[in-house]
Amino acid sequence: MNRFKILHQDFKSAARGGLLSTAHGEVETPVFMPVGTSGAVKGITGRQLKETGCGLVLANTYHLMLRPGVEVVEKLGGLHRFMGWDGTLLTDSGGYQIFSLSSLTKVDDDGVEFASHIDGAKTYINAEIATQIQNRLGADIIMCFDECPPFPCEISPLKQAVERTINWAKRSKDAHANGNQMLFGIVQGGIDLSLRTYCAAELTKVDFDGYAIGGLSVGEGQDNMIKTVEHTAQLLPADKPRYLMGVGMPADIIAAVRAGVDMFDCTLPTRNGRNACAFTEDGPLRLRNSSHTEDGKPIEPGCDCYCCKNFSRAALRHFFNVGEMLGPIMTSLHNLRFYQRLTAKIRQAIKEKEFDRWAAEELKKIDY
Repeated sequence: MNRFKILHQDFKSAARGGLLSTAHGEVETPVFMPVGTSGAVKGITGRQLKETGCGLVLANTYHLMLRPGVEVVEKLGGLHRFMGWDGTLLTDSGGYQIFSLSSLTKVDDDGVEFASHIDGAKTYINAEIATQIQNRLGADIIMCFDECPPFPCEISPLKQAVERTINWAKRSKDAHANGNQMLFGIVQGGIDLSLRTYCAAELTKVDFDGYAIGGLSVGEGQDNMIKTVEHTAQLLPADKPRYLMGVGMPADIIAAVRAGVDMFDCTLPTRNGRNACAFTEDGPLRLRNSSHTEDGKPIEPGCDCYCCKNFSRAALRHFFNVGEMLGPIMTSLHNLRFYQRLTAKIRQAIKEKEFDRWAAEELKKIDY
């Protein structure tokens, strides 16, 4: 059963607007997912997330399986209840974090043994275990276990990572045992377009519910990233959702939508918010700057978020300077609303078949 419908298509680009139907509601695409690494979007409640326009949140399998553990989440009623979130939820497989955060002690074709970044305890995971954990957590969309190679990467280990990713994807599908969940395969291959072509072809044979483009935004540079996305997106089935993992600069989102991508996630809105950096249509706003000491304007005049309706730049600067948690929370809230406003504009432009023109104008003025 295909739970994704394309409703609108731009005339002059590959951009499309769709509807993703899940067990916890329908989500319009293109969509941006805030990241709830350990079961929470830092400092933000589920109600506040909904007020920003968010309908889909990502949680991190690696972190949740280490703390509090899948048994605890399961006992307490599943991840939705644990997070206090009744909207759509996606969990990643943990592969990226295992290869980037942990001290790997053994990697072979079967799976990975790694040392926890928390206490060094050795843990083993493979495609079957990662899938079973996600089945038990109960998210609406889950990801195949994959090997995310670093950048740069020599051709031999890059090819090996692609082969393992394909093999682990097949095993993930065989192990998948929760029919309420959609399972996405992940295309790897670095910036080697021939490997991306090969990986995409092998994964589409398996017939997943959706497909992700992984292994980007790891140091390859914007030009290489966009070139790889443009190449890879068109290799994926047109009737399935396409998800670009971990990419979140506004200009990158617009360029990827133009290439036919439907879904995005990134920690930028909340990470930047915690560091006193606000996103606005006029570019980044650094709230610690002394120029805001007596500035009575909101972060972004015209923004309808709770922060902009209630707090001045001067107040937010003060909160950051005195270590008051309201500063990071309110700035994160504004940034999350900024991203939801951005994707709403993208969807509207696609619906009006004006996206290509709108995107060209937006990319000329955008400062991100």
